[in-house]
Amino acid sequence: MTLRAWLARHAQTLVGSLGRIVEHPAGAVLTMGVIAVALALPLFLLVFVENTGAATANWNQVFDVSVYLDKHAAASRAQALARQWLQRADVAAVRVITAEEGLNEFRRASGFGNSLDALAENPLPDALVVTPTVASSTPAGMEALKKGLSETPDVDSVQVDTEWVGRLYALLDIMRRIVWLTAGLLGLGVVLVVGNTIRLDILNRRDEIEVMKLVGATDGFARRPFLYTGVWYGLGGGVVALLIVALAVQWVSHPVDHLAGLYGSQFHLRGLHPGLALMVLGGSVALGWLGSWLAATRHIRGIEAA
Repeated sequence: MTLRAWLARHAQTLVGSLGRIVEHPAGAVLTMGVIAVALALPLFLLVFVENTGAATANWNQVFDVSVYLDKHAAASRAQALARQWLQRADVAAVRVITAEEGLNEFRRASGFGNSLDALAENPLPDALVVTPTVASSTPAGMEALKKGLSETPDVDSVQVDTEWVGRLYALLDIMRRIVWLTAGLLGLGVVLVVGNTIRLDILNRRDEIEVMKLVGATDGFARRPFLYTGVWYGLGGGVVALLIVALAVQWVSHPVDHLAGLYGSQFHLRGLHPGLALMVLGGSVALGWLGSWLAATRHIRGIEAA
């Protein structure tokens, strides 16, 4: 058999399997609907996790590193350290707060202006506020940054609260694992749904399969149309799932944008990345093919020619 003949036979089977699905639209719609719901749920969770990560991407400014210099350090030392630390790959910005600026800010915030005026000298040291990059805003990255800054001469102390950072990333990691677990379980459900649908189709076409085997058709030849039927089911379910997720994101995006605006954020809800959408379609097709292959291989093998 030439390659052209082989491709033509498969194309004929592919179109023929689609025609059989169109002949029974009610059952096909129900099967694709079940597949779409099973795929849409983990996609919803994935969109939520990814947007949560994007929304917290700028939270590195919340856990800025406060660096306090030694009281005996030169007045120009803070500016020199700021220029030095800006060269680090894990530092996004450095803000210098002189002792005078720190005292004035404390005076305004505390209300102890008269008491502070009675002090013979400023008790506050020069300080620097170091903002880490997004990539280094992990528990390990923050600890490495803290250690590096602490070892710098003229640095008296470094303060950073990394415990809640660890909790945040641990929570996101748990959520991602839940997404994968849910996707795995529902993916198994898709295989079972397609397999059961193909099994019923094989039982309805048992006589046809027996005739095919009687004239010498192999199990692989008899199985081929059912495999393509499973592919169509998977593709249809994947497309519907993507449409459901896109519509849901569009429906929720307006109140999310409004809420973000109330907090002064420019965050916008994002849908699935096009590359990820293609992966979803490929995965749904693979699940449909797997379910049909398992069912067709098992049941066609048990059918003997009359």
